[in-house]
Amino acid sequence: QVQLVESGGGLVQPGGSLRLSCAASGSTFSRWVMGWYRQAPGKQRELVATIITGGLTNYADSVKGRFTISRDNAKNTVYLQMNSLIPEDTAVYYCRASEAPRTYWGQGTQVTVSS
Repeated sequence: QVQLVESGGGLVQPGGSLRLSCAASGSTFSRWVMGWYRQAPGKQRELVATIITGGLTNYADSVKGRFTISRDNAKNTVYLQMNSLIPEDTAVYYCRASEAPRTYWGQGTQVTVSS
């Protein structure tokens, strides 16, 4: 049984910053591939960023240079630092943990970028 709990979402003005956190249960966190996804109203869920066990990262083109994914294996937590936010970043952000063949999802946290 694995549970993921996201936090840190909220309302922010364009150009502002937010830091999302995903706290995970389980004793094998350091071996999981972690990722952040988002889903805007009327849109499909899309990949934002992933990070593997060793720290190698991958980003969607739309967030490169603005978002940073990181992990603290000692705290069983993955983070998404979001800078220079724009209204198009408005979405529900979901944390995902993967260790084949299993995938786990958090409940999501709302991020709204508006003036």
